[in-house]
Amino acid sequence: MTVLRKDDRVMAKWFSRWRKRGAGTDAPARDVSAETEARDAEEAPGPEEGTDSSASSDEDLTAVEAAVEEAGRTEVEPADGRPAGSGEESGAAPADPATPKRRGMFARLREGLSRTRAGMSERIVQLVAGRSAIGEDLYEELEEVLIQADVGVPTTLRIVEGVRSRVEASRSKDPSVITPFVAEEMRDILSVGSSSLARPEPGAPKVFMVVGVNGAGKTTTIGKLAARYKAEGYRVILGAGDTFRAAAIDQLAVWADRAGVELIKHQEGSDPAAVAYDAVQAAKARNADVLILDTAGRLQNKVNLMRELSKVYRVVEREWGAPPDETLLVVDANTGQNGLSQARQFMEATPLTGVVLTKLDSTSKGGIVLAIAAEIGLPVKLIGVGEAIDDLRDFDADEFVRALFPGLPSAKAHSD
Repeated sequence: MTVLRKDDRVMAKWFSRWRKRGAGTDAPARDVSAETEARDAEEAPGPEEGTDSSASSDEDLTAVEAAVEEAGRTEVEPADGRPAGSGEESGAAPADPATPKRRGMFARLREGLSRTRAGMSERIVQLVAGRSAIGEDLYEELEEVLIQADVGVPTTLRIVEGVRSRVEASRSKDPSVITPFVAEEMRDILSVGSSSLARPEPGAPKVFMVVGVNGAGKTTTIGKLAARYKAEGYRVILGAGDTFRAAAIDQLAVWADRAGVELIKHQEGSDPAAVAYDAVQAAKARNADVLILDTAGRLQNKVNLMRELSKVYRVVEREWGAPPDETLLVVDANTGQNGLSQARQFMEATPLTGVVLTKLDSTSKGGIVLAIAAEIGLPVKLIGVGEAIDDLRDFDADEFVRALFPGLPSAKAHSD
């Protein structure tokens, strides 16, 4: 007889209820992993395009230096006179960084999370409305709402059990306590292990390495970060390490031009570790405050390509004299639970310091933020909630929860 774990039973029970009602608006999230693989298979390099994954570390690093000498084609793109290129992944030019109309930053965050709020927090509010008691059916329906928002079964169980404990401790029988208790559980999950993005300081430049699968929004994230630091008065250099994907270098060049920063690049198809080597040398020679290195978008299940990423990391660590200050994994929020698989596999290839969750404004399943924090243990450092430059925001757990549950007090107000 097969024995199901608790999270398996929860998922089976929820799916059975869903099938009885029909797909409708409560359909579970589609599995986008196959679509991601199909899309990336066309863009990611094959084994012959990457480096020999069986080579030793010393051989890899020596080969990098040889590639740099042989290439002799390192280019520095000036921040002027560049022809228009294409934008993030789709091939369209990136939107003008200027925000046409300034609005309150918190209001913009709320607007950017409107779909997740409608798909999760507002459904929780509706769930408790009109009820006169807290029963098991309420907890089961709460599980269902969270699972459908891509919170994931393990994290959903953790939240619901936490809510049960809070209800028992409060001895309340009023269903209206459920919503604030859910918000508090979410805030606790997102706050554990959270840390802010590394910032350059006088005499202490920072190196950022940005990784992720194709289509996640790496190029846009790099461009917006470059524009942010440039506006703050820092000298920024970008490294075009995505040498395999068609037009990737041109796309990053457009962002470099708009941000007014320098770009280190080689020709398409060259060794990305050689680009990393030259970018580090340029950053040291020019006394840059920030170096942001792009890497080739890759499928997390392509072993040879993940080893290539490890090689780039080693080159940066050796030439800079220290590991990158930030190694950020960019995850498209629309990929849902597939983002967890990406995070686990990338962590095996290179030490990650945090996650950038993009395109939250285009999905109702922003619960993946909670799943990443709870199940992977990686802090979410940046979130993308729109097209404007300042829609790439530093992640703040309390602010995020308040944007999902308008009207609830902040953590500080609650503690007071």
